[in-house]
Amino acid sequence: MDGDWSSVLSSVAAAVAVIWILLLLLKKPTSSNPPLPPGPRGLPLLGNLLSLDPELHTYFAALAKTYGPIYSLKLGKKIGIVITSPDLAKAVFKDQDTTFANRDVPVAGKEAAYGGADIVWTPYGPEWRMLRKVCVREMLGQSTLDSVYGLRRREVRQTVGYLYSKAGTPVNVGEQMFLTMMNVITSLLWGGTVKGEERAALGAEFRQVVGEITALLGSPNLSDFFPALERFDLQGIAKKTRVMAGKFDRIFETIIEQREKMCGEERESKDFLQILLQQMKDGGDSKTPLTLTHVKALLMDMVVGGTDTTSNSVEYALAEMMNKPQILKKAQQELEAVVGRDNIVEESHISKLPYLYAVMKESLRLHPALPLFVPHCPSATTTVAGYTIPKGSRVFVNAWAIHRDPSIWDSPTEFIPERFADGKWDFSGNDFRFLPFGSGRRICAGTAMAERMFMYSLASLLHSFDWSMPPGEKLDLEEKFGIVLKKKTPLLAVPTPRLSSPSLYE
Repeated sequence: MDGDWSSVLSSVAAAVAVIWILLLLLKKPTSSNPPLPPGPRGLPLLGNLLSLDPELHTYFAALAKTYGPIYSLKLGKKIGIVITSPDLAKAVFKDQDTTFANRDVPVAGKEAAYGGADIVWTPYGPEWRMLRKVCVREMLGQSTLDSVYGLRRREVRQTVGYLYSKAGTPVNVGEQMFLTMMNVITSLLWGGTVKGEERAALGAEFRQVVGEITALLGSPNLSDFFPALERFDLQGIAKKTRVMAGKFDRIFETIIEQREKMCGEERESKDFLQILLQQMKDGGDSKTPLTLTHVKALLMDMVVGGTDTTSNSVEYALAEMMNKPQILKKAQQELEAVVGRDNIVEESHISKLPYLYAVMKESLRLHPALPLFVPHCPSATTTVAGYTIPKGSRVFVNAWAIHRDPSIWDSPTEFIPERFADGKWDFSGNDFRFLPFGSGRRICAGTAMAERMFMYSLASLLHSFDWSMPPGEKLDLEEKFGIVLKKKTPLLAVPTPRLSSPSLYE
């Protein structure tokens, strides 16, 4: 009996195995969708959330060495797709640009941008096109930037004067660059600047608020991965963002109230806010009218997106040059040949400084302002590289990793401006090996502004001063991840005047 029973069990087991195999074979051809990209195994429910490293750009780059240039992560209820090659970046930014032109709006984004009513988070469509058109036409176009050069010049000269007053003592370079950018942006927006003794204190306060908002935007949030938990705000990210954004909102409210009283007044030139309020009053595009919420969301975009990014990039460029004094010296020699020590830098000189342009490009290659950009979100399920990319997934393009890919760049971790000699590698978004400002429909709207401010600010710093570390201090180039990449340790450097006359610092 025992032998018969054993034989029956074996037969049943064999039959079950055969049926299971047949079912698998029969099921496979019926699947119309390719599989998800490969990726690390995750825990039930949580997926890969617990294994995420705070330095996401380097963590994602390391995973790509194991799983390839496209892989997937399970992020709670969401699917994350990470792309780490130029060809696949092209598939997202160009070949299927319309499909990937949307955003998966995080809770912090909703709180910071009036429900996501700005250029960054608004879904691709008529409303987004209206916002971008208004922004580029009225503020960030080349003709507008040409017309307000005097404003940029005033703020950069004020910064040079302030640094001259601090000669021989350490200054926080990033903080001063942030304040310069903030003054330029706010002057364009509503005409206000920070001067005198307020400069250092208010600059530090504004930078802290902007820094906290960008940090919250880049922080992993359970509410984003488990939407059912959003109302509980378990990590307090929504509340913290609301508090930070509220500080700016109160400023916006006050200034809007002042400008609305001035709308009927005749002035030689109107600031950006007055133009927006007039368009709102006139009705603008009847199909997609500009609202007060849009106006405030655009102001937030400009203040948050236009300050920290450029100031961090200039800070990193100067730090990299100080780390390689021969590069700093070469850039200063170029400036002396073009500008001279008896003159000050003007924006008209910038086009004659090819080596400094190469420095800018190399700094943006090594330290892209947004290392993972703002994640994209496909509006429909699609296929990339033979893998399914589900509708609503969060797609990260790792520009930081692409910019350091040894198959593309020689000595990729070295700061070598010469690789960009002769105008190689533009950043128009058409070369997917070099994407400091992104590509496609969602390419950075402020590229022209960022380029001008980066070059003019850095040229002025290098031409006006020699730079050194405080005695006993070592230069640290370590990065700190966020939606905006920063130096982990702020650059405290000592400026030493190098021009021929004190009057050139006035």
